[in-house]
Amino acid sequence: MWSRTANTAVAAIVRLKERRAKEIRYVCLLAARQGLQRLRDLHPDVRVWTAAIDEDVDDQGFIVPGLGDAGDRAYGTK
Repeated sequence: MWSRTANTAVAAIVRLKERRAKEIRYVCLLAARQGLQRLRDLHPDVRVWTAAIDEDVDDQGFIVPGLGDAGDRAYGTK
Protein backbone atom coordinates (compact mmCIF):
# COMPACT_ATOMS: atom_id res chain seq x y z
CA MET A 1 0.00 0.00 0.00
CA TRP A 2 1.23 3.47 -0.85
CA SER A 3 2.12 5.27 2.39
CA ARG A 4 0.72 8.68 1.31
CA THR A 5 -2.73 7.30 0.59
CA ALA A 6 -5.44 9.02 2.68
CA ASN A 7 -2.94 11.10 4.66
CA THR A 8 -5.01 14.28 4.43
CA ALA A 9 -8.19 12.54 5.55
CA VAL A 10 -6.40 10.72 8.37
CA ALA A 11 -4.74 13.94 9.58
CA ALA A 12 -8.02 15.87 9.51
CA ILE A 13 -9.77 13.17 11.53
CA VAL A 14 -6.92 13.09 14.05
CA ARG A 15 -7.27 16.87 14.53
CA LEU A 16 -11.02 16.59 14.98
CA LYS A 17 -10.58 13.83 17.56
CA GLU A 18 -7.96 15.91 19.39
CA ARG A 19 -10.65 18.56 19.75
CA ARG A 20 -13.08 15.91 21.04
CA ALA A 21 -15.36 15.85 18.01
CA LYS A 22 -18.03 13.15 18.15
CA GLU A 23 -19.73 11.21 15.36
CA ILE A 24 -17.25 12.17 12.63
CA ARG A 25 -18.20 11.46 9.03
CA TYR A 26 -15.89 11.65 6.04
CA VAL A 27 -17.32 12.58 2.64
CA CYS A 28 -15.30 12.55 -0.58
CA LEU A 29 -15.99 12.44 -4.30
CA LEU A 30 -13.30 9.95 -5.28
CA ALA A 31 -11.27 7.43 -3.31
CA ALA A 32 -8.86 4.59 -3.91
CA ARG A 33 -9.48 1.22 -2.28
CA GLN A 34 -6.11 1.47 -0.49
CA GLY A 35 -7.01 4.83 1.01
CA LEU A 36 -10.40 3.61 2.19
CA GLN A 37 -8.79 0.60 3.81
CA ARG A 38 -6.18 2.74 5.56
CA LEU A 39 -8.86 5.12 6.80
CA ARG A 40 -10.96 2.19 8.01
CA ASP A 41 -7.95 0.60 9.76
CA LEU A 42 -6.96 3.79 11.57
CA HIS A 43 -10.44 5.17 12.29
CA PRO A 44 -13.00 2.35 12.30
CA ASP A 45 -15.48 4.60 14.12
CA VAL A 46 -15.69 7.12 11.23
CA ARG A 47 -18.43 6.59 8.66
CA VAL A 48 -17.32 7.22 5.07
CA TRP A 49 -19.33 8.27 2.02
CA THR A 50 -17.79 8.47 -1.45
CA ALA A 51 -19.24 8.92 -4.93
CA ALA A 52 -16.72 6.64 -6.66
CA ILE A 53 -14.00 4.14 -5.79
CA ASP A 54 -11.06 3.65 -8.15
CA GLU A 55 -9.05 0.47 -8.05
CA ASP A 56 -5.46 1.54 -7.59
CA VAL A 57 -2.83 4.19 -6.96
CA ASP A 58 0.29 4.79 -9.04
CA ASP A 59 3.90 4.93 -7.83
CA GLN A 60 3.33 8.56 -6.71
CA GLY A 61 0.23 7.69 -4.69
CA PHE A 62 -2.22 9.24 -7.16
CA ILE A 63 -5.55 7.52 -7.70
CA VAL A 64 -5.65 5.64 -11.02
CA PRO A 65 -7.31 6.54 -13.29
CA GLY A 66 -8.51 9.33 -10.97
CA LEU A 67 -7.71 13.02 -11.10
CA GLY A 68 -4.04 13.13 -10.14
CA ASP A 69 -3.33 15.16 -7.03
CA ALA A 70 -6.58 16.98 -6.27
CA GLY A 71 -4.81 19.46 -3.95
CA ASP A 72 -2.36 20.39 -6.68
CA ARG A 73 -5.23 20.88 -9.10
CA ALA A 74 -7.32 22.93 -6.67
CA TYR A 75 -4.53 25.18 -5.45
CA GLY A 76 -2.16 25.21 -8.45
CA THR A 77 0.80 24.09 -6.37
CA LYS A 78 2.44 22.17 -9.23
